[in-house]
Amino acid sequence: MEDFYYHDDEDSSLNESYDYNYEHSICDKEAVRSFGGIFLPIIYALALVVGLAGNALVVVVYTSRLRLRTLTDVCILNLAISDLLLLFTLPFWAADAVHGWMLGSAACKITSFLYSTNFSCGMLLLACISVDRYRAVTQNPTGRTGATRQGRRQWILVCLVLWGLASFLGLPELIFSRLKHSHHRTGCTAVYPTSMALPAKAALELLEVILRFLLPFLVMVVCYCWVGRTLSKAAGVRRERKWRALRVLLAVVAVFLFTQLPYNVVKLFRAMDIIYILVSDCEVSKGLDRALQVTESLALTHACINPILYAFVGSSFRGHVLKAAKHLGQRLGRHSRQINEEPAVEIALHTHSQNQSQSGSEDQDTSTFTI
Repeated sequence: MEDFYYHDDEDSSLNESYDYNYEHSICDKEAVRSFGGIFLPIIYALALVVGLAGNALVVVVYTSRLRLRTLTDVCILNLAISDLLLLFTLPFWAADAVHGWMLGSAACKITSFLYSTNFSCGMLLLACISVDRYRAVTQNPTGRTGATRQGRRQWILVCLVLWGLASFLGLPELIFSRLKHSHHRTGCTAVYPTSMALPAKAALELLEVILRFLLPFLVMVVCYCWVGRTLSKAAGVRRERKWRALRVLLAVVAVFLFTQLPYNVVKLFRAMDIIYILVSDCEVSKGLDRALQVTESLALTHACINPILYAFVGSSFRGHVLKAAKHLGQRLGRHSRQINEEPAVEIALHTHSQNQSQSGSEDQDTSTFTI
């Protein structure tokens, strides 16, 4: 979990917004802690409810009704799993903001590692989806690709590489996170050795900004620009469909930029302050603390928006959701009729053409990010 912004000459941990000295005066951060104790639990609760509903639906539909026919399908499933694991850590951080950490050192390390790893993995998967959509549209304008055995192996390898890189970014949290006692409360935070505190913290901040934001953003912009250019020149596609597809691409990039840019700007400024000690005023430091809390919460909302952007925009996925809801309604309706009425005998006659059309609809392309 990202810590509050501060720097303390006497404390090498560089992780909590505890009081510290500015020009031989004490800067009291109790107001910042009080703000976080109210603001963070509310935002985390909303993100947990909305994000669990959307991402759980994606996982259920993909694992029960859809075939993974493209790398995008595999990435969307992994993205939903990653977002769920990230969201599951939020109740612990909400309790930490209110009461402090009460679950012990092992839980502190594991929760910090899960948060950092899945935050990073989500950003890397978004970049991978944009690359696959670029390949699908530029190499095959219909966007439909077959799922060969070799292709599936490549998809698994790509996902393993992304999860491995994300786990690598989460290792510092697993290694250095520990319990820290201050101001009558215990916090879960990463504490670095004195000899490496400043350079290690600054380097990690910069590395996270590059791999979690700059790299995915640049990949998305380049790939979707080429996709948009290809779509605009595609023959035989109506203007309305082209504009609808381009709006989807613009929405994906705009949402990513809106949710991630403020948070990474604050992180970049914090890295610069760690190196050059830019902040020398108590009120400015308090403002940056609150800015970090607000922008990090905004960045977390991407886990709630991902199912809408990357799954529900696909007509195939929407069709399977509606079909599952229809089947559920029919089962509930039959169950209620069996309780209130006598059993009835139904005879269904299907023509050969009807069976063919039904089987064809079941075997349709399942690429969910339809462009």
